[in-house]
Amino acid sequence: MDKLLIRGGQPLNGTVMISGAKNAALPELCAALLTAEPVTLRNVPRLQDVSTMFKLIRNMGVTAERGDDGTVQLNAGTLTNPEAPYELVKTMRASVLALGPLLARFGHAKVSLPGGCAIGSRPVDQHIKGLTAMGAEISVEHGYMVAKLTAGRTRLHGARIATDMVTVTGTENFLMAAALAEGETILENAAQEPEIADLAEMLIKMGARIEGHGTSRIRIQGVESLHGCDHQVVADRIEAGTFLCAVAATGGDVTAQHGRIDHLEAVVEKLRDAGVTITKVTDGIRVQSAGAAQLKAQSFRTTEYPGFPTDMQAQFMALNTVAKGTAMVTETIFENRFMHVNELVRLGANILIDGKVSMVEGVPQLSGATVMATDLRASASLVIAGLVADGETLVDRIYHLDRGYDQMEAKLRGLGANIERVK
Repeated sequence: MDKLLIRGGQPLNGTVMISGAKNAALPELCAALLTAEPVTLRNVPRLQDVSTMFKLIRNMGVTAERGDDGTVQLNAGTLTNPEAPYELVKTMRASVLALGPLLARFGHAKVSLPGGCAIGSRPVDQHIKGLTAMGAEISVEHGYMVAKLTAGRTRLHGARIATDMVTVTGTENFLMAAALAEGETILENAAQEPEIADLAEMLIKMGARIEGHGTSRIRIQGVESLHGCDHQVVADRIEAGTFLCAVAATGGDVTAQHGRIDHLEAVVEKLRDAGVTITKVTDGIRVQSAGAAQLKAQSFRTTEYPGFPTDMQAQFMALNTVAKGTAMVTETIFENRFMHVNELVRLGANILIDGKVSMVEGVPQLSGATVMATDLRASASLVIAGLVADGETLVDRIYHLDRGYDQMEAKLRGLGANIERVK
């Protein structure tokens, strides 16, 4: 099993290329299931979750070819098996995104209940509720969601869907299903993430009629069929934010190429308050920091977009461990997303947990140690901590990291970090 060996204390300088967003690429790969025509996706990141999605759609009979430049050619005209088996779904919760497109195009689907990081409950009941409102019958049998159209129907129909909570994958599933439904669908309480807006833009290129994406109310007028398209995946705002936090903690001057400040406003505001200089540059974000000695601890509360993202909580906490003062970090999205705290404490961090709140008191110096990644973003927080720690830090179980970061250690090495992958 691979590990990362980090020798801390090096500032980061240079330019880093931000990859396409995992959370946009995964639903967009599923969107290709909506048409029998070829689809081209560009800027697709090389990640474990993306590879798993490739296996999933190929298992259905989809032709999927990948080039070295991040371009993917898809053709679901060859799809013969609208099923997502447990063996491929168990490691990745995003596989539930196959349900809406398969049901909309073929009228039936069988998708295993999803897995993924162990960071808390992520129920699929909202997906079932919304698709049922559009004319589906969905039962859960032997760990599978078995879906079909109600008797007498040949297509899903439009509906008003108001979810009980803001759900990103739910919004994406409804968007894709509604694109081929008969009549109008209105999504209330829709998630507003940039990745959802990017998915909507791809669907529009395919012939879908969508308005309001990027807001909490999305209107979709269903069409009879969709055609192929050529679409570039939006840059990964969480990868960009992770590099911003890494530079803030270590010190240095880095440009995150393709990064977008307008997708990271809540994080950028907190970094600026911490004493970091962040500016928008042509096709990117420039971050300049004097390092941990000049940082001021920042309290924050995770909320749905456009608030502070839960996917940046662990990385910013790592920064707070070496900043001056005390910060209160409140996690409101997932009930089990402080698993990185015990590992940060192994590195010398001063953190106390009380339910959904962590109190972080900055220390002058972290000390290298062997630590274990527990989920995707926890992995990134341990890498950031290792970059500022004294001595050597060995991060174990980095398969979590590989699920969401495209060659992270190579990119950091290009900025001057002393980091290597070891067996």
